[in-house]
Amino acid sequence: MHLIDRRLNGRNKSAVNRERFIRRYKDHIRRAVKGMVADRSIKDMIQGGEVKVPAKDISEPGFSYGQGGDWESVHPGNREFVRGDRIQRPSGGGGGSGGQEPGSGESTDDFVFSLSRDEFLNIFFEDLELPNLMRTTLAEAQHKKLVRAGYVKDGAPNNLSVPRTMKTALARRIALGGPLREELDALQEMLARLLQEAAPAGRIQDMEAQILELKGRIARLPFLDDVDLRYRHRVAQPAPVARAVMFCLMDVSASMDERKKDLAKRFFTLLYLFLTRKYEHVELVFIRHTDEAEEVDEDTFFYDQRSGGTVVLSALELMKTVVAARFPVSEWNIYAAQASDGDAFGADAGKSARFLREQLLPLARYFAYIETPEEEYSRKSPLWAEYEELQGEEKNFAMKRVSRAQDIYPVFRDLFSKEHAG
Repeated sequence: MHLIDRRLNGRNKSAVNRERFIRRYKDHIRRAVKGMVADRSIKDMIQGGEVKVPAKDISEPGFSYGQGGDWESVHPGNREFVRGDRIQRPSGGGGGSGGQEPGSGESTDDFVFSLSRDEFLNIFFEDLELPNLMRTTLAEAQHKKLVRAGYVKDGAPNNLSVPRTMKTALARRIALGGPLREELDALQEMLARLLQEAAPAGRIQDMEAQILELKGRIARLPFLDDVDLRYRHRVAQPAPVARAVMFCLMDVSASMDERKKDLAKRFFTLLYLFLTRKYEHVELVFIRHTDEAEEVDEDTFFYDQRSGGTVVLSALELMKTVVAARFPVSEWNIYAAQASDGDAFGADAGKSARFLREQLLPLARYFAYIETPEEEYSRKSPLWAEYEELQGEEKNFAMKRVSRAQDIYPVFRDLFSKEHAG
């Protein structure tokens, strides 16, 4: 039995050593990926990146040969130490893994390790506890379809285009035989004149021999040659269904801390990755709200500090306005994800649920609500209690409490299964 390793290695790289390195320094890489998630925009999340590992963490012990036996040595000029003294550890500061102050001596730079797109996504999905099949599905390239791209001279027999081949053969025979036929016609006319003029027999025989030779050359032109063969050529192109717009709605009041926003960003990222597989063009719309709602860019959405009360209805109304103004349902597939800690004042929760049922769910292909309560929650929030009535009635609505990154996947799994069932 012969085993052949056919894994693809990059130039001057070893896939086996690379996998071993990732497993060994998984904690360093995972912390770096978390930092990338916090710093990147949702659209840039699917790219790779660089991870720095301190040089002291990758150093390995080694063995070397020394002088054997018992021996003593004398170091002249020593006025500070005698036998048995303990030498203090050299004092030093930061400035690199070498323990030297910046600019005060040699130091060792941190080791920089580049993560590919697939490696980054694999670690990102691992924190969310996505199954391996789901990771592969989301990380793979878009669906492709084969489209006609003309004809080529080489190909499989089943792709042979008979009409195109016959046209090429006819064109070749015309191109090669045309001058010969013109010369043949000229010789035949000349032979006819010689016969009328009663030319010498030798000249007439020479003319007839030339005519026979030309007819033979014309007859020897092949009806079909290898150069005439033409095969249908197809190339793979993305196969988008249509355009999609993804609305990200989030409560940014003081109760939504950084942990809750990070959970919301992870869910928004998963939904965006899913939509980019299904649609070629995906627009992102970010709507934040306290007691008032506004459309903002992604940096403002996640990192700008706001304070105030919580009025969920304002965000839903603004989404309806944006849809009517820029994303007609006849041309766009509408998705929405709402993140909140569930706080709502007075009748706002009931009004929001009614507006969602009557105005937005009929327009959207899918609407997901994730609630990010505190680590320990025992009661239903006002908004959760109102939205809960929609969960069983509306097929394109799902909701879930999320207090850890691992809790995000069940909501996304529900979306994924419904999309494929539909």
